Amino acid sequence: MFDTSQKSTGTGYTTTVAFLIVAVVFIPAALMFFDNFGTIAIALAAVGSVVCLGFAWRSWKNSSQLSIPSLEAQVAPLAHKAVAK
Repeated sequence: MFDTSQKSTGTGYTTTVAFLIVAVVFIPAALMFFDNFGTIAIALAAVGSVVCLGFAWRSWKNSSQLSIPSLEAQVAPLAHKAVAK
């Protein structure tokens, strides 16, 4: 059922999800909690969210590039078996 040549993608997307949660949940929640700081808090929250989204995008890009060769390696033997029939 499981091929020994398959590589697990592991938890490569954990960092991406963590950055997204910080950008979308925690920074806006902190902004609502500390609403009396004015425009400086809004600006810092916006910059923090954009930075976290950028890190999430970069982390996702790196993780997806690592997992593509393992998927490609799985398809290649199957293609050869289909041609041999």
